[in-house]
Amino acid sequence: MDADATLYAVALAGVERQLTERIEELIARRDTLQRLADGDRALLGDRAVALLQRMADLGFPVDEVANARQGWVLAKALVPEGFDDYLTYLEHALDDAQYVALIKRAAEAVAWEPDDPRVDELATALADHYLANPAHLKVVTALQARSDTATRYRLIAHHGEEQIPATMRATALFETRLRAAGIQIPRPDSR
Repeated sequence: MDADATLYAVALAGVERQLTERIEELIARRDTLQRLADGDRALLGDRAVALLQRMADLGFPVDEVANARQGWVLAKALVPEGFDDYLTYLEHALDDAQYVALIKRAAEAVAWEPDDPRVDELATALADHYLANPAHLKVVTALQARSDTATRYRLIAHHGEEQIPATMRATALFETRLRAAGIQIPRPDSR
């Protein structure tokens, strides 16, 4: 209020710019989700579409929501009998702010180099969180536990990783830590 007219105008312009950027981001997120939802209702059902929207509302990057959607389509096709249980486990996990923060951090890992020390830290943090929260661990094990073969698990758990070395490394470290704790996770070389 005590600023001169020039400082006041600059401050207002800055706030307006920030609001415009946020509005544009929200519009882009909404448009992406609407495009996804149009086809997703038939493929995934209303419950899964609502979870995709919830992820977006929680601040997951648009690419992460799209990646989840692709994985869910694959999961529903390969393990239809376990898909609803998986969604239930995920719904509960999304109520945990620490879980959400870890999964968002994992989404950031796509931009990291595979030898970045944060990859090891992330894998350890994820494994520790899942092991400390057995209900959340079901998000990882629910679909593979109903899979007839390790191949189904690998297709679902590792979809989209082919071009992202840091994510591949983080997943491998995470799975190794879970196996070391006695959690049944198919090995990459198992059939």
